[in-house]
Amino acid sequence: MPILSSERSLFPDNLLEDFTSLPSEQRWWAIYTRSRMEKSLARELSDMDIPFYLPLIPQTRRVAGRPTKSLLPLFTGYLFTFCSDSQRVETLKTKRVAHMFPAPRVDEMTEDLRNVRALIESGVPLTTEGRLQPGQRVRVKSGLLTGLEGVIVSRRGEDRLLIAVNFLQQGVSIQIGDYQVEPI
Repeated sequence: MPILSSERSLFPDNLLEDFTSLPSEQRWWAIYTRSRMEKSLARELSDMDIPFYLPLIPQTRRVAGRPTKSLLPLFTGYLFTFCSDSQRVETLKTKRVAHMFPAPRVDEMTEDLRNVRALIESGVPLTTEGRLQPGQRVRVKSGLLTGLEGVIVSRRGEDRLLIAVNFLQQGVSIQIGDYQVEPI
């Protein structure tokens, strides 16, 4: 049982779905937070009504011999915000931000984050991948993740589907059989 209640990881709830109603002066920013400040910054952004996405995954650890479940950031130190320049300034005033990096393409970043969210919600075991290598782009053609697009990579003799956030040069992967995917 978790010690604390579940943190909000997406604000507003439809952030990754509906971009037609959002102002065009907003853009995606990858925020590299100060050490262990991801959830604190997410709470502050929510209080300030600044849209954000903090991918969280469940982890079980042993504390004093007892299993403890918690939600930890998928990309350690990173949180994503979709904000205007004035909201970016407000975000910097929180004193929880080490760096902010603008994403060059809103549509590409949105699709990457949608894919990451779909993997997290599927409940399959994830492996964080850093410094991506180019590979074959594929689409899942059957099963729970049908339609998801990514890159096939080989890790320790097994094929994995890599869902990348190219802007960060990081991603997550799941084990997958070649029969489940088709080339794009």
